[in-house]
Amino acid sequence: MAETLHIVGGGMAGAEAAWQAAQAGVYVVIHEMRPQTGTFAHRTGHLAEMVCSNSFRSDDDEQNAVGLLHWEMRQAGGLIMEMADANRLPAGGALAVDRDGFAQAVTARLVSHPRISVEVSEITDLPEDGRWIFATGPLTSGALAEAIRTATGTDALAFFDAIAPIVYADSVDMTKAWFQSRYDKGETEEERTAYLNCPMDRAQYEAFIDALLAAEKTAFHEGETAGYFDGCLPIEVMAERGRETLRHGPMKPVGLTDPHAPEVKPHAIVQLRRDNALGTLYNIVGFQTKMKYGAQADVFRMIPGLEEARFARLGGIHRNTFLNAPTLLDAQLRLKSRPHIRFAGQITGVEGYVESAAMGLLAGRLAAAEIAGCALPEVPAVTAIGALLTHITGGAEAKTFQPMNVNFGLFPPVEGLKGGRRGRRDRYKAYTDRAKAAWTAWLSAARLDAA
Repeated sequence: MAETLHIVGGGMAGAEAAWQAAQAGVYVVIHEMRPQTGTFAHRTGHLAEMVCSNSFRSDDDEQNAVGLLHWEMRQAGGLIMEMADANRLPAGGALAVDRDGFAQAVTARLVSHPRISVEVSEITDLPEDGRWIFATGPLTSGALAEAIRTATGTDALAFFDAIAPIVYADSVDMTKAWFQSRYDKGETEEERTAYLNCPMDRAQYEAFIDALLAAEKTAFHEGETAGYFDGCLPIEVMAERGRETLRHGPMKPVGLTDPHAPEVKPHAIVQLRRDNALGTLYNIVGFQTKMKYGAQADVFRMIPGLEEARFARLGGIHRNTFLNAPTLLDAQLRLKSRPHIRFAGQITGVEGYVESAAMGLLAGRLAAAEIAGCALPEVPAVTAIGALLTHITGGAEAKTFQPMNVNFGLFPPVEGLKGGRRGRRDRYKAYTDRAKAAWTAWLSAARLDAA
């Protein structure tokens, strides 16, 4: 295939799109502005750098929609999942990775591919010709965001993503903390002890909530609005919604027993998840925050076990720009007004590493087929990837469109199954069985062999 595919952005979606297209025989140029032009959140120039959590969430492909998405991407030869598996860390039933090892491995595979080249350059406009995939993610540069707004005639929507802090493991007081996964979940001892837990009694919890509410927060710039994605709420925003909110969210005291005081039931528990292969870094689970740096250190050191905590990274907040995809994109992820341009990843209105990579996988395959002069069959809406695609390209209400994680609520229902909580195990298994059969058939029908 002589025509070159240009991909703007080397994050999860751009990396996966490049891999899929190159494996299908297409020559690809990845345009990545880092490290020449940095962002506040990125630390390196590696492709597929993880800037927030190091977790790909549940890996259960029978009872969880994101686990099913993992399965579908593995079946499609996904680079992101292959490298995630190769750099896996203990995390109970979740798939967590060594973020540095993962990004380095993805980068190495892409730059060594004979059909892929990487150009360090910032693209600031939408091109008039050629084949392009824009996968610039939540940190799309201001110039490019303005070009997209101009081209589409609409304002890009925005909300704010908050980043959780990372703690040095050797600064945690293990006379108060302990290792345990919730409900001892995991097949190995390493999996069953994948999290660090810090307990709070009622008085400690109430003081912590008071401090959260009183702490100085990051101010928003003029013209910005604080429209948060519910799956990534700052902890202080959750606390503002009610003093008990955190106890029913990231600080829920269930499925865990304090070995230092096994007869005492904690009022709340803070969990930390391993963040690198060495086990020297742990991120505080669910503790995304927009508190100012000085306030963060003071508030987080109120947590029992973290009184002397040293932070490898404090939390932060950033704007996330995304398209009103149901209005602007067609079912092939093409910009309706400029069909030579596709979008992929978080900018399309999916949320999460895996969902972003999945849309990159699909965009890369669709672009490769187009370059080859053939059309792929429609992606079945009963698959995880198909459900996401359907949602962002027409299934969602355009007027209220917000970023979405994959979930079974996006899937067409399976007829004849019991509803409600009692029937959900059978229902979820039916969803995943149906999806696996449909995805396997689609991959067989949509095969593109490398030239």
